[in-house]
Amino acid sequence: MKFPITAVLIGAGNRGLTVYSEYGLKNPNKLKFIGVAEPITARREKFGELHGIPPIRCYRSWEDLLKQEKFADISIISTQDQMHIKPTLVALEKGYDVLLEKPMAHTLEGCVKIVKKAEETGRILGIAHILRYTKFFSTIHRVVEEGLLGDIISISHRENVSWYHMAHSFVRGNWRNVEISSPMILTKCCHDMDLLFWITGSFPKKINSFGSLKHFTRENAPEGAPKYCVEGCPIENMCLYYAPRIYIDIIPIIQRLRKTNIKLYKILANLRENHIKFLSILSKLIRPLKQLAYYKDWPVEPLYSGHPEEISEDYTNKAKFNILKSSPYGRCIFQCDNDVVDHQVVNIEFENGATANLTMHGFSEREGRTLRIDGTKATLIGFFHSTGEKITLYEHFSGIERIIYSQKFSPETTTHGGGDFLLINAYLDSILLEDKPQTLTNARETLESHLMAFAAEKSRLKGIVVDMDEFRKRVEQL
Repeated sequence: MKFPITAVLIGAGNRGLTVYSEYGLKNPNKLKFIGVAEPITARREKFGELHGIPPIRCYRSWEDLLKQEKFADISIISTQDQMHIKPTLVALEKGYDVLLEKPMAHTLEGCVKIVKKAEETGRILGIAHILRYTKFFSTIHRVVEEGLLGDIISISHRENVSWYHMAHSFVRGNWRNVEISSPMILTKCCHDMDLLFWITGSFPKKINSFGSLKHFTRENAPEGAPKYCVEGCPIENMCLYYAPRIYIDIIPIIQRLRKTNIKLYKILANLRENHIKFLSILSKLIRPLKQLAYYKDWPVEPLYSGHPEEISEDYTNKAKFNILKSSPYGRCIFQCDNDVVDHQVVNIEFENGATANLTMHGFSEREGRTLRIDGTKATLIGFFHSTGEKITLYEHFSGIERIIYSQKFSPETTTHGGGDFLLINAYLDSILLEDKPQTLTNARETLESHLMAFAAEKSRLKGIVVDMDEFRKRVEQL
């Protein structure tokens, strides 16, 4: 096998149409898409056009694609969480190597089935635990491996989900309800469980967890609030989650630009918020400004899923307002069918004696992770934000404080700290090697992070401390 590696994409949603599609377009010498399966017509046709895929290879369902004889080297599966198990099992059985979005499955049984099938078929199964590949977390791993911290004693890790991301994805959006998705600690934090497992280099011994859905409940709905924000909400001018504020005025995007250290972005943020007409005029002269004037990326793009073509290309304020009259994203934030937690803590004791606590919450002023690692020789403090990254090392003996990694805000690296393309590169390289080594985020190691998440959820629901040895034994019997 040699480059370019041919691929089929199953699921042309946000990840498929942005990350994987963009990688293929920017690296045609390494990855070539020759098939796609996607039920939403506009997305399927768009992906097909971008990659020159003939209509005969553009399928409405993964079943239609995978019932064909194998016609590509790999399958990239980026469907919704609850649609991972069956296509992955069939693709592996068909002889495809698979790159699968996280979480690998929404149930323990599904995770085990996928891992066993990968090992049975000998195919390369990579899981999109992207953060291992970022410069930020790979630097932390190297520092630990080189012994600069001494023995790890304690880790405090926070997954700070921004208030608007929480509202968009986990209250109004596709990951709001356990029955249609998976527990929040798995959906959002299997990344973080994987990082703790990877950084400590040790298996977890005991886990307990606490958390709940505290804020986004019907009890907190303001008096007289309608089902949809645009139907005349009595507090629309003061509600943080008023839908037009997020999807039309794009306040979260403006705030993010203002928090960067780049003066131009601050100027653009001011134009978008306070001088939109002037920005619209400028965008006719300076084409790149059109993207900001008529913003259509995340979180706006999901509004248009499933809408007719004539609507899906109209990004005017009027069009967005009309969509919000019936879109799930236009609902009152306190009157949705969400049941996943909005905050949770997990305490972990590892076999090597180190302890860690993971805090996840959906009320951060900006998106990002923060962590502190205390070792016998030094302390490491890291900030991994959408507006910049920094790692500082504090040496105990010398008292020296030094920044060992710093990355300013950049549009090229804001999505998962640039880890997306690095993961795809590593996965494709592993496919080409003759001895077929498993990837850095392989199935068996990924299973451990998922076990940690499921154990944490069991602890939260039952109020118990989970013994991981016993938990693993029961899982292996599935």
